[in-house]
Amino acid sequence: MSVLTPAEFWQLVTVEDKTAEPESVSERLKNLLTDLDDDQLIEFDKQFSLCMRQSFTWELFGAAFVMAGCNDEYGFSEFRCWLISRGEAAFNAALDNADSLADCTPVYYLNEQPYPYLDEYDLIAGLLYEERNEDELPFAPSGQEQPKGKRFKDKAKFLKLAYPQLFAKYWQ
Repeated sequence: MSVLTPAEFWQLVTVEDKTAEPESVSERLKNLLTDLDDDQLIEFDKQFSLCMRQSFTWELFGAAFVMAGCNDEYGFSEFRCWLISRGEAAFNAALDNADSLADCTPVYYLNEQPYPYLDEYDLIAGLLYEERNEDELPFAPSGQEQPKGKRFKDKAKFLKLAYPQLFAKYWQ
């Protein structure tokens, strides 16, 4: 098979039904990745890791905090997986301006709260590769220890200034 192109990567990760349950979103990706050969799985994982590194910023962490109260690194990782699942245009817009996430609608809700998380979406390719080969995917370093940029201030008045659209839509 051929190498996985960026366009093919985005086609695989982008979810059409923006309100789908996280489990069904992950199951969909797993089913799609099953058709890839090992070299394509490796390339998929590299591209996913790159997106995770690019989105490891304090600005996006602040957006996750405003949207859903995200306040730990694990949750922020799952938030970035959700962001990737929104597609290339939404992903790039969020990298340029985290407040643009207010336009990423609809959002899945859990217990009447926005739930912009995909648990272990970033691990699907690795688990599938391991299942096939009884070996782990080649190591792709995750990047820096701390998010890029300056840490967001978590007081409401600062969040309202930094994320006016998200604040108006999600802050409770």
